[in-house]
Amino acid sequence: MEKPDGIKSEFRNSASPPRGGSFNNHENERRHSFIGRGAIAGKSEEIKRIDALATAPGVSMASFAHLDEKKILRKMDSRLIPMLALLYLLSFLDRGNIGNAKIEGLVDDLGMTGPQYNWTLTVFFFTYAAFEVPSNLLLKRLRPSIWLPSIMVAWGIVMTLMGIVQNYTGLLIARTFLGVTEAGLFPGVAYYLTMWYCRHEMQYRQALFFSAASVAGAFSGLLAFGIAHMDGVGGLEGWRWIFILEGILTVLVAILAYFCLYDFPETATFLTEEERAFVVYRLKYQASQKDHSVKVAQDDTFEWKYVKAAFLDWQVWTNIWVYWGIVAPLYGISLFLPTIINNLGYTSSTAQLLTVPIYITASVLAIAVAYLSDRYGKRSPIILACLVIMAVGFIMCISTDTPGVVYAGVFIAACALYPAFPGNITWLSNNVAGSTKRATAQAIQIAGGNLAGAMASNFYRSKDSPRYILGHSLELAFICAGIVALLILVFNYKRINKKRESQVAEGAHNGYTPEEMSVLGDRAITFRYMI
Repeated sequence: MEKPDGIKSEFRNSASPPRGGSFNNHENERRHSFIGRGAIAGKSEEIKRIDALATAPGVSMASFAHLDEKKILRKMDSRLIPMLALLYLLSFLDRGNIGNAKIEGLVDDLGMTGPQYNWTLTVFFFTYAAFEVPSNLLLKRLRPSIWLPSIMVAWGIVMTLMGIVQNYTGLLIARTFLGVTEAGLFPGVAYYLTMWYCRHEMQYRQALFFSAASVAGAFSGLLAFGIAHMDGVGGLEGWRWIFILEGILTVLVAILAYFCLYDFPETATFLTEEERAFVVYRLKYQASQKDHSVKVAQDDTFEWKYVKAAFLDWQVWTNIWVYWGIVAPLYGISLFLPTIINNLGYTSSTAQLLTVPIYITASVLAIAVAYLSDRYGKRSPIILACLVIMAVGFIMCISTDTPGVVYAGVFIAACALYPAFPGNITWLSNNVAGSTKRATAQAIQIAGGNLAGAMASNFYRSKDSPRYILGHSLELAFICAGIVALLILVFNYKRINKKRESQVAEGAHNGYTPEEMSVLGDRAITFRYMI
């Protein structure tokens, strides 16, 4: 059978993937290492040793049958997720607290107009999007336990300094640098989780991590309610203390993160050596464990051709439209929810508190929906249902000016969009194979998708208060576009899967070596897209 262009006959020196045997049979050590892990000079030999144990000839899932997989996952969850969730909570808190500061007097004290305030929101997303791909590539060259806390210290300092700006220009510059420094966290963590968990386990963990965003919304309202009472302390307005105290908190947590984050499964001290080998094994051969009779390892080497492949992959750009259908409403709500509720006739203090039940409910639903999605192995049906419910919520906001109905509408929309977000991130990561390509694809998705945040920053204009019909209508339009893009993805995934099943049934995969299949990644005929 003719092989696709670009497939070379020279591959790394390694044995073919094992097909059965015992764990201890590892005479032929394989010398490949996970992307970015070779940068840890002091740990390189340990990484190679664990990787050799996991990929030695004769090793199979049966070799690890005596291990308790659920117990290992619980150990990973307890060590990884809490700190990652805390990092993202502070990230989302720091980018969104400007909405709380606004109704505490930020705009009036700085002498800003409505359009100028919207620009301070918009400029954040330009630099945020621009630096996400470079940051994810840097993460591959550096230790996550060094890179992630370092950028966190940087944005904590920027956030603290935002509390002493004196005019519109100063706030605009501060928000620009906040975008630069925060850019690496979300795509970095989204990729980092794929280095620990298999694709059928990802959405639940992504939701646990992302639920911190909805908790941040609730936490932000409570903090703003309390901190606003510091108005006049030290001769500073209450809204300045919101930035200063939350920025200092971010720096303190970042220092703690240097000591609490783990880098890779091969170096995880909370796992035994055999458990580490098991985690590495299941990650490398996850595409083969349930779906296919052909056992193919994922390629973990760094080559620029995999970066290029991510930029040229149709599914990445189509998925961005789905992402826009979720992110535009997400930022519309997170940045303007206090203002929307405030303009329904509530005081600023009451508006801050009324955001809390929305975010708490959304957080619980995000985790529950993710659990069901992983359990049944379905992504698109749940994302589609969430998009439809979001649309219903915004239609309610457009159709009436009754405060209770509008509040119910944003409540319903938020409770659907927070479960949809981790589902969409996970869906793409499930369908892109190969470490480098996946990291690049996720950074492209999040960077391109977050441009919707720049647009959403201008949807809710002060002159459209209190009903904000234009803003709600634009959010609804993005949701509809997301639904169309989702249906296009599903149609093509099903078509390609069906074609590949026919090819495998005909024995077409016999024309490839396991190494060639590995290089092809999600283009291999043995790979199945998750629907």
